[in-house]
Amino acid sequence: MIRILLVSSFIVLNVLLLLGLSNILNYLNTGADRSSMLHLERETVDTYLPAVTWDELKNIGRKMEPTTLKKIEKDYLFSWYVKNKSLKSNDKQGIEDFYTQNARVNLFKSIDYNLRNHVSIESTSLKHHPKLEFYSEDGQQVVFTDKNVIEFQRIFKNEKLITEVQDTATYKIMMLLEDGFWRVRHIEKMSAIPVATDTVKKNPEFSVSGNKILFKNSEFTFKGINYYPKNSAWDTFGDAFNKDTIARDFDIIKSAKLNSIRIFIQYDDFGKANLKPEKIEKLRILLDLAHAKGLKVVVTLFDFYSDYTLESWTLTGRHAEKLVSEFKNHKAIAAWDIKNEPNLDFESRDKNNVLNWVKQMITVVREHDPNHLITIGWSNSTEAKNLEDKVDFVSFHYYHSIADFEYEYNNLQRATKKPLVVQEFGIPSYRGFWRWFGEDEEDQAEYHKKMQALFKKNNLAFMSWTLYDFPHVPDQVAGKWPWQKNRQKKFGFIDEKGAKKPSFLYISND
Repeated sequence: MIRILLVSSFIVLNVLLLLGLSNILNYLNTGADRSSMLHLERETVDTYLPAVTWDELKNIGRKMEPTTLKKIEKDYLFSWYVKNKSLKSNDKQGIEDFYTQNARVNLFKSIDYNLRNHVSIESTSLKHHPKLEFYSEDGQQVVFTDKNVIEFQRIFKNEKLITEVQDTATYKIMMLLEDGFWRVRHIEKMSAIPVATDTVKKNPEFSVSGNKILFKNSEFTFKGINYYPKNSAWDTFGDAFNKDTIARDFDIIKSAKLNSIRIFIQYDDFGKANLKPEKIEKLRILLDLAHAKGLKVVVTLFDFYSDYTLESWTLTGRHAEKLVSEFKNHKAIAAWDIKNEPNLDFESRDKNNVLNWVKQMITVVREHDPNHLITIGWSNSTEAKNLEDKVDFVSFHYYHSIADFEYEYNNLQRATKKPLVVQEFGIPSYRGFWRWFGEDEEDQAEYHKKMQALFKKNNLAFMSWTLYDFPHVPDQVAGKWPWQKNRQKKFGFIDEKGAKKPSFLYISND
């Protein structure tokens, strides 16, 4: 019995040992997914999503399978992402997984050089136009030309920015299938190849002539208002979205002889680069209602957004591209407003970073919708001079004294020949414990009476702030303190109970 017990134990122990060794060897042989090891799946979705458009598949060799093409594209973009990340941190991690031994020699040399000279490079690619040239019969090798890759780089030395460069180049790429992954075997940079682009305006309803905005070739003056539903302040497309409520509000706006509204899209709320279908549908409903009521809409594409790093460019680009492409033919759209008050981020996010990002978003919007006007919602008239050559009309917000308005307006008009729109203005009817010497409802009415007189005298475009007083104001709008929030609640022409305030008489000048 003892002998049987010993033999049995020995056999069981060896079986367990062999099973353990088998599992270890199996793990080592298969290896972990490279994208999982480096968290690339998550990181690329969160930070890197350049536009990729494949040319028609007319290649030499084997016919390309759709699933294989997706895998090639995925691993190719990973190679760009890893390279960009390595040049920024001067870390070689991940290079071996996406480049063969020959291809990574020059990359390693560049990283070693940058380390010695305290240089780092922030970079991103924005657009790729690959054309498949060859796919081997055994499915192990692929060659393609990536035409007119748009890249943007910031070069630092000793952590100080030296220069910023945008470049367009074409690359000849060879990739090999190794261990189930496509690796870059050869990459050759060449001059850009001219490509025809279709960004010509095709009978746009809105256009600009000199310092005038035209609608169907007749002068159009914005007489509008910034719009949020009463109980959905800064959350137009949230859970409280109600078609009937919005329709009633649009009736009020139209009967007040206004012709336009400005609405706001929040990047996170709409799903970032992957737009949420339910949000798109709510926006479509709102635009349909506006069109039915005869109201034109200025859509602000980015509100409460403040990440201007190069890593964000491809994601925000996809957000703008998808949203603009979805609604570029909608009859209610008058203009795309790229960003609400971007100059407020100049100090904390660096002015150059902000302006470069805004320019890139203008490029994206213009490419996907050449038929609508583009503007930027600057917080004051001084900063509104930025990028005035890139927009169709210049928008600024005015919350200063009435006495200074004409002076500031005329200064800006002399600095640009573009049409001007006073995109926000107003004062709150708030006088109370936190603001003893504030304005009451009569003061607010007098303010709007005087402003509308100036607008009418000079035939100026305006969009007031805002239709309703709000019962609740989010902390990120004005701050968390009651003296900040209570003031922001009282800018409306209609109070929280739905009663028109005295200022409603001067919501327009017609």
